[in-house]
Amino acid sequence: MHPALSVIAFTTVSGAGYGLLAWLGVWAMVGWLPASRGLAAASLALSLGAITIGLLSSALHLGHPERAWRAFSQWRSSWLSREGLSSIATYGPALLFALGWLVVGSTSGIWALFGALSAAGAIATVVCTAFIYQSLKPIQRWSNGWVLPNYLALSAMTGVLWFMAAMSLFGMADSYLVLAALLSIPIAALLKLGYWRFIDRTASTSDAGTATGLGTLGRVRLFEAPHTSENYLMKEMGFRIARKHAAKLRMISILAAFVLPALLTLAGLLSPMALIPLCTVTAAVLATLGVLIERWLFFAEAKHTVMLYYGAERA
Repeated sequence: MHPALSVIAFTTVSGAGYGLLAWLGVWAMVGWLPASRGLAAASLALSLGAITIGLLSSALHLGHPERAWRAFSQWRSSWLSREGLSSIATYGPALLFALGWLVVGSTSGIWALFGALSAAGAIATVVCTAFIYQSLKPIQRWSNGWVLPNYLALSAMTGVLWFMAAMSLFGMADSYLVLAALLSIPIAALLKLGYWRFIDRTASTSDAGTATGLGTLGRVRLFEAPHTSENYLMKEMGFRIARKHAAKLRMISILAAFVLPALLTLAGLLSPMALIPLCTVTAAVLATLGVLIERWLFFAEAKHTVMLYYGAERA
């Protein structure tokens, strides 16, 4: 599949924003969130800003952005519509949570409830985003059980790293938050490696024979190209990346998204107080960049079965 930068930015940036919002809501619910207006301003600006930027970037992917409102009417059958409704619904409790934290200066009581509802909305939106891709049966590398846990784990990992960065900038230490980060990173890494192992070792059951219905007659191959030049389907659905380039990008993604953030998180535990913000902010930035590369690969390595009609022997 052709990696559209708008969708890559949307899923990466909004995923981090929803992950951060979910952690903030959970921390408020269990009573661990400091009632600091400075931390509130920084954390909410990061989470709600990332969510809004991500949603706006997704609109750029539409051929007619002015018609985006129509997508909300198809919630009975479309995961895209459900994602849109869930994202809009999440703003309600999130803004009330922000009101309590920023204006009232409280993260307990009713404000903690709004935080919990914000977390639930954030998680639900990420689930809907994952199902947009997992529900597409013509793309075997998306239509599998690895996609949903990967989206959730990467969102949680980037979210907790940005939460830890915001806390450290205001001189606040939270051992439970560090533990959450050190657990989230290896879990996300193992799920990503499991996904790559799955797509490397499995293939779609569809081939040129099943696509044309002529498989019972023998091996089916393309006799002549259907077009003399590249068309829209070939450009969008037939994007290819060389195996050696994919392997190199996977390694860069592993280092940036998982290895270096884990080392920087551990380094922050051993560093003087003045160096902790540098470690945590760098870890969050690197993880986000690593997920950006991972998300580019998620699209670039996908194969659509429509290409069976353009010469591909197997999707």
